[in-house]
Amino acid sequence: MDVFLGLDVGSTTVKAVAIDSGRGVLFSRYRRHLSEVRATAAAILREAGEALPGGVLHIALTGSGAISLSQELGLPFVQEVVASSLCIRERIPDTDVAIELGGEDAKLTFFTGGPDQRMNETCAGGTGAFIDQMAAFLNTDAAGLDALAAGALTLYPIASRCGVFAKSDILPLLNEGCSREDIAGSIMQAVVNQTISGLARGRSIKGKVVFLGGPPAFLPSLRARFVETLKLDEAHAIFPDKAEYFVALGAALSSLRRLCPEGRAASSAAAPDFGARALEEILRQLEEGDAARGQEHLPPLFRNAKERTDFYRRHARERLPRARLEDYAGSAWLGVDSGSTTIKAVLLDEEKRLLYSSYAPNKGDPLGACLAILREIYARKRPECLIRAFAVTGYGSGLLAAGLRADIDEVETVAHYAGAQFFLPEVSYILDIGGQDIKCMRVRGGSIDRIQINEACSAGCGSFVETFAKSLDMPLPRFVEAALSAGNPVDLGTRCTVFMNSKVKQAQ
Repeated sequence: MDVFLGLDVGSTTVKAVAIDSGRGVLFSRYRRHLSEVRATAAAILREAGEALPGGVLHIALTGSGAISLSQELGLPFVQEVVASSLCIRERIPDTDVAIELGGEDAKLTFFTGGPDQRMNETCAGGTGAFIDQMAAFLNTDAAGLDALAAGALTLYPIASRCGVFAKSDILPLLNEGCSREDIAGSIMQAVVNQTISGLARGRSIKGKVVFLGGPPAFLPSLRARFVETLKLDEAHAIFPDKAEYFVALGAALSSLRRLCPEGRAASSAAAPDFGARALEEILRQLEEGDAARGQEHLPPLFRNAKERTDFYRRHARERLPRARLEDYAGSAWLGVDSGSTTIKAVLLDEEKRLLYSSYAPNKGDPLGACLAILREIYARKRPECLIRAFAVTGYGSGLLAAGLRADIDEVETVAHYAGAQFFLPEVSYILDIGGQDIKCMRVRGGSIDRIQINEACSAGCGSFVETFAKSLDMPLPRFVEAALSAGNPVDLGTRCTVFMNSKVKQAQ
């Protein structure tokens, strides 16, 4: 018996579908790989080997993480748009348009009037990774975000090209007291807007529209936003069963078609040309192979322990002198920076000594986070310690100024300069890397002369680093330590997460 298996190694998940020569599905699996691509693929193939009947197994690979893997394993590779289109033509031949959302990519294929295939090229906005990132920002997961979106009553405009802009839009809404349900619904609408505007680019999406990929398959609220925005009825909005498997199924069908053209019976003699391999041999290659082969590498950050120690000594922080808050009597001044992902607070005494400091995530509730800081300060300080003024800055400063009656609401860049000048009076350049933005400020003649900020991408920001740490299933401190001690770093580039993540998967 000939069995045809398609393995779709995507940016965030691995999918497998096995069919027989009659196109009947024998096996299917869908699993997040958490960047353990080889281990996850091996585990699924081992499960397939145990579940499938004996016979000749023909394997074809597809997906963004399968290109180098297919070369290493000596197995056929099917481009994922081709695999998806093949499956659609077999299963839903009267499709006019197919919309597919994956972990980090979005695809739009027009079938009517000649094939016209489009894919996101420079940004992962509006994909599954974007949804995961927005869910984490609201302290939930994709399923929780979907449940919240189901209760949305009002939709707000939210940028979806990049997480940096989306979060910048969401934070003021949270600050203004908008419900989490409305914000979740607005996020789903932003995904729809990004797909339509970014991929269709003016061409009408009409006729029978098929929705594929994990996000449409698992998120009913996203499906509802697509249907309402495109004004589709039930006959023209098609959400097929097992839509998340279509690319893997297309790879299996591709292998079947090449082995059995025009419906002819399979011939085992032809099998070696179409991915017929001993499963144990493939598993051995996956589990023992060198994932780093063929990758471009960078020099390590530190070649030895001495270099690392010297670096720390060279860049030791200038620290403020400290005094115990519990013992202090006199005037004090409080500053709070309400950032995009964290909230920072500093309390200084008359001699500019540090009485109190705090650095914590705001979890989407800057007002609540600031209140927690104030409660701690007032619980620890003596009555003789008088806070003479309270200044706020950052993304959420407007809410804190209004809600807590702050004395000063300072522009963030001016606060940066004041702080930098305190430690280094001759400062001429300030670089600030925050949760979602990067600011470069040039100082000339005692004032800020020029400011540059990231405008189209959040790559290199704090949330970007945190997202990568989570994708590798590592706590941030362990992620940082691993980076500092890495002996052979892979060159992942510097652009959007969508490209960097694809390089991570290929390296693995």
